[in-house]
Amino acid sequence: MTRRFPFPIPTGWFCVGWSSELATDEVRPIRYFARDLILFRTSDGVAHVLDAHCPHLGAHLGHGGKIVDDKVVCPFHAWEFDGTGKCANIPYAKKMPKRGDLRAWTVNEVNGMIMVWHDLAGREPLWEQPTIPEIGDPAFTPIRTRHWTVKTCNQEMAENQVDAAHFQYLHGTTEMPKTTCERQGHRLITKSTTGMSTPSGPVDGMIEVNAWGFGFTTTRFTGLVETLLLSSASPVEHEVSELFFAFTVRDIGKGITGGVGKAFMSEIGRQLEQDIPIWENKIYIHPPVLCDGDGPIGPFRSWSKQFYPKPEDFQSGASA
Repeated sequence: MTRRFPFPIPTGWFCVGWSSELATDEVRPIRYFARDLILFRTSDGVAHVLDAHCPHLGAHLGHGGKIVDDKVVCPFHAWEFDGTGKCANIPYAKKMPKRGDLRAWTVNEVNGMIMVWHDLAGREPLWEQPTIPEIGDPAFTPIRTRHWTVKTCNQEMAENQVDAAHFQYLHGTTEMPKTTCERQGHRLITKSTTGMSTPSGPVDGMIEVNAWGFGFTTTRFTGLVETLLLSSASPVEHEVSELFFAFTVRDIGKGITGGVGKAFMSEIGRQLEQDIPIWENKIYIHPPVLCDGDGPIGPFRSWSKQFYPKPEDFQSGASA
């Protein structure tokens, strides 16, 4: 089958789950980066991600595996693997075999999200994850989360932030936003003016999107109520992604914050669900036929190229 998009799975940090939902006695089967993986937490509170299949005879550790003394025990022959992927024990073996270890992925928990580093060239992380000050700040409401699975790739979804025209014609903003973007290495900062309809009439606002690669983005909305959206678009397959969204709003009291927050979260979800049928049925056009008013799509695509390793990048790391 011909692929719609000419992109490999990109380099970056990507969410594989919410921190609050992972217990210490759980072995969770997950699939990201077109690979079967397992996610678990040891008694020291650290989350770990390993390749899922036992190197012995291929059993999936996430289906029937269990945690014993901070090790994942294979359900087939009870081989034991620690958080580094090392085969720590085989209960019936006198000699440990070579090549018995599993690949361990680099994990970082921050902002309530379990993030995994992916790079086809096998390089160590090229940037650090930011800590977002609103998360845990008593001036903001507890986060609310949502997620979607979408048949598209990271670059296609990320391009929306600079596609100025679609906000009016697809999402119904009251005017065409004025959009600018600034590149800072792996980071892209996009600012857009916007207008939204409310029961009290149109409200002018500003949207500022900070993207740390394709896998972690903050979107701050001002105008009605100060709102923060954390998002991660995590590649499941080459053309399937899982979207993780977390919302919080500034607590302005007077009994209205919760209602406003729910309404805003519902509106963002509505707009995203308008995007999904577009994403799932469009193709990538390069070069595109652009016109004035489209927004900084060209600079965005130029920025995006850094997240696909070049041949020389494979010399500094082992291929994944």
